[in-house]
Amino acid sequence: MEFKDLDPILHSQLRLAVVSLLISVKEAEFTFIREKTNATAGNLSVQINKLKEAGYIEVVKQFKDNYPQTMCKITPVGVTAFEEYVKNLQSYLGVKK
Repeated sequence: MEFKDLDPILHSQLRLAVVSLLISVKEAEFTFIREKTNATAGNLSVQINKLKEAGYIEVVKQFKDNYPQTMCKITPVGVTAFEEYVKNLQSYLGVKK
């Protein structure tokens, strides 16, 4: 059995949660992600930046009704990285596809 390396960007619990969430909804507002992950705003901000730097998500800051709004969207690179992560994780579990 060969064990594949797990992507260190996605191997963080919070970053994995953010990407998993965005895989299912395609894009989400920062506050929605914060509520779903139970993360602090500060920690979530840092992790979102790491995902953005890796090219896994796109972050758009805009205004909605005079309030700042941060939208996060999964990128094709992020989708591929997530699928690869899941596939590699399955190799640890001995799951055959």
